[in-house]
Amino acid sequence: MALTDFPRRWRLEAGIAAVMLPPLIHLVPLNRLVPRLGGARPEQKPLPFDPAKAASGVDAVLRRLPWPWRGTCLKRSVVLYWLVRRVGVPVELQVGVKRTPAGILEAHAWLARDGRPYLEPGVGSGRDELAAEFSVIARFPESAPTR
Repeated sequence: MALTDFPRRWRLEAGIAAVMLPPLIHLVPLNRLVPRLGGARPEQKPLPFDPAKAASGVDAVLRRLPWPWRGTCLKRSVVLYWLVRRVGVPVELQVGVKRTPAGILEAHAWLARDGRPYLEPGVGSGRDELAAEFSVIARFPESAPTR
């Protein structure tokens, strides 16, 4: 998908988010940054928004930028979290870890909606079980403690 397939307004929003948010990940702890990314903003007139196009657009933007903007799963997830929550899509940002058979600790970040991976590349080809494959160590918005 080309960037031109991404609506102009959302290309601008994704570009701004992709430029501003990834460097902040290096400077601000995630548990302080993500809650400030907020939720839906009031709109007088809803803008057309296709989450799949948004994800493709964000991927295209992050692929073109150098470090510290270069796309990683965490940077992609934070930018998409901000974008989709701005239009009122209720998602969680999840971060998990797993140990590979070689004993190496591996981490991954993704969005979840209704407890399932959302806008994750490869969903349907084994990525559906991210939460089972990875032990979730952080979830935003943070769940209220149960009593």
